[in-house]
Amino acid sequence: MKPMFALFMGVACLSTAVVGLSTTAALIMVEHAGAAWSGLPSAVLVLGSAMGSLSSGALAARFGRRLVLVLLYGAAVTGALVSFAGVLGGSVLALVAGMPLIGFGNSGAQLSRYTAADLSPEHRKGFALSTMVWAGTVGAVAGPALIAPAAARAEAVDLPALSGPIAAGAIVVAIAVVAVATLPRGLAVPAEGAPERERMSVRNPAVLGPLVAMVGAQLAMVAVMTMTPVQLHEHGQGLDVVGWVLSAHLVGMFALAPLSGWIADRWGGRAAILGGIGTLTVAAVTVIGAPDSHHVGIPVALFLLGYGWNLVFVGGSSMLSRDLPAAQRSRAQGTVDAFVWGTSAGASLLAGQLFGLGGYVLVGVAGGLCALAPLAVLARRPVVREPGEKAGLR
Repeated sequence: MKPMFALFMGVACLSTAVVGLSTTAALIMVEHAGAAWSGLPSAVLVLGSAMGSLSSGALAARFGRRLVLVLLYGAAVTGALVSFAGVLGGSVLALVAGMPLIGFGNSGAQLSRYTAADLSPEHRKGFALSTMVWAGTVGAVAGPALIAPAAARAEAVDLPALSGPIAAGAIVVAIAVVAVATLPRGLAVPAEGAPERERMSVRNPAVLGPLVAMVGAQLAMVAVMTMTPVQLHEHGQGLDVVGWVLSAHLVGMFALAPLSGWIADRWGGRAAILGGIGTLTVAAVTVIGAPDSHHVGIPVALFLLGYGWNLVFVGGSSMLSRDLPAAQRSRAQGTVDAFVWGTSAGASLLAGQLFGLGGYVLVGVAGGLCALAPLAVLARRPVVREPGEKAGLR
């Protein structure tokens, strides 16, 4: 199996499993613990992603990305099996206990985009990593689609219906393990004699710029996205409207990733980030100006919100794949991803508080400010290039 295809398969399978598992876990929590606890599995999964990203960078720098990807995806299989056992035993504690391990697998999917960049020539790194982001489209479509048939299959063999999607998630992640196991041995291990323990600081301009941009975009995206279904529900819209509005958002988040990669390769990761910040700002202004428009305003805002996030995510990832010495990249990439995922949990909680204080408009204002805040750092932080690299590739 060719390395790029193996990476793509792994990310597609992982994203499919994560979407299906998190959705099913939320439904199980509603049944057994009430709606107030429905967000707990996803929050724990996100925290697991943050912890996995933080450790994966250092491990990849020491042992290579192939081994780390196999271990992270293997942890996700274990987590899905733990959650499956919890459903069979009627234990929501066991269900939730499996979620951090599934989050570890999700951090492996994030690591895959940097691995794809490492396997590609300098002028194609942005596009290569964007194809891994695009693989999330598979999960956005296939994850929800697997839930009903998997539940029906479980009932057919006298198991709890919602145990079916959990078991299906374990099988899909196992396919991801097999895919990444075919990658070349020692992939991305630092060369012998390289200063792999060279100190990495988030204050390094090559790290700080992408870091603040990606965190700001994540805060803006998660806050507005989380409160959109609540806003639609409070204005009398049904699940059909909620579904297609969120579909527009997911298309923006994933489907146009190759375009973002092309922009990053053609004009540089910094240009992609600035374009993303502008797009996120337009999305926030649309939310503020048309908070009740479920036909046009909110769908357009959610699409722009997704694509603005995508531009920043791909642009920032591209900079982290190019602007650092090879010995520092894995640690820096893992650290940035840990920050990004760690902010997601906080953004969800904060968004609820803001919505309670000032409604959807206040959430939109906060999202716009989060998107714009990184400009203060980007404006005074020059792009750092390694000797001999052409400026046009940035």
